[in-house]
Amino acid sequence: MSHQAKQLRYVRPESGFDLDTYAADQIDQIRDQVGDSKVLLALSGGVDSSVCAALLAEAIPGQLTCMFVDTGLMRLHEADQVEAAFADRNVNFVRVEAEDRFLAKLAGTTDPEAKRKIIGEEFIRVFEEEAAKLGDIPFLAQGTIYPDIIESGGGAHGDTIKSHHNVGGLPEDVNFEALVEPLIGLYKEEVRALGKQLGLPEYLYTRQPFPGPGLSVRCIGEVTKPRLDTLRLADAIVREELDALTTPPKQYFAIITNSMSTGVVDDTRVYAPVICVRAIDTVDFVTAEYVQLPHSLLSKISQRITSEVPGVSRVVYDITSKAPATVEWE
Repeated sequence: MSHQAKQLRYVRPESGFDLDTYAADQIDQIRDQVGDSKVLLALSGGVDSSVCAALLAEAIPGQLTCMFVDTGLMRLHEADQVEAAFADRNVNFVRVEAEDRFLAKLAGTTDPEAKRKIIGEEFIRVFEEEAAKLGDIPFLAQGTIYPDIIESGGGAHGDTIKSHHNVGGLPEDVNFEALVEPLIGLYKEEVRALGKQLGLPEYLYTRQPFPGPGLSVRCIGEVTKPRLDTLRLADAIVREELDALTTPPKQYFAIITNSMSTGVVDDTRVYAPVICVRAIDTVDFVTAEYVQLPHSLLSKISQRITSEVPGVSRVVYDITSKAPATVEWE
């Protein structure tokens, strides 16, 4: 299947979409596209793939398998939370344990684009293998949205900012008949509105965005299990503290940098990684402003990370908006 031409030529209508009729229109298009065939959805548990799952379940009940691949690149306890969220829904949910496989493929890789392409290809290979076990499933569904297309080179100017694993990161030889991408023209807030309209639980459609390549793009440099474990603990602290705000930022997380810094722990010198905290506000995630968090809160976060997370020497705060920076560091 040649997916690249289709995805990278997509242009959103200038007038946008009428969300009051969007679901009904897409349901008709999905039924026309797949007929009685089975569909395999790459479910991450994030906003986009969850809304995509709800839309597909309504369009083709009994034909959808939602496959969650535990890459080992998820946030703290997130894989178990995703499984629990879909356990009682009317879909065939399959969880694939693939941490060792993904980390082996990423070993030694530090280039961000290389990481994304490795993860994109490995996702597809896992889906192909698992789909073969499930029988004939000719269609692969994804929660691709319009900002993914823009940043992967499909916007008005065609410049690739970063290849999303579900767009520019896909391999050219994909063993599916076609992709099903019912959210491809929508911005993030439109996806959230659609999720609400489809009756998803609020905690699903209001979740923070999480990159398809997971924590690999928040782990600057080589991706290893020890570095990921450090990042997971630091990120959990950041999210816990900012979740408690009356009006939290639109997105907030931790990054483990590839910088090392000297510190003192229990009166002993350490030379350990630097953790960065990122918090942004945005309307459409195409542009974003960093949030001016109170210094008292930043201080608390720093103290918690350096005292509760082993092997961290220093905490810094990112004050760069999008543009010139992207939301993610890689």
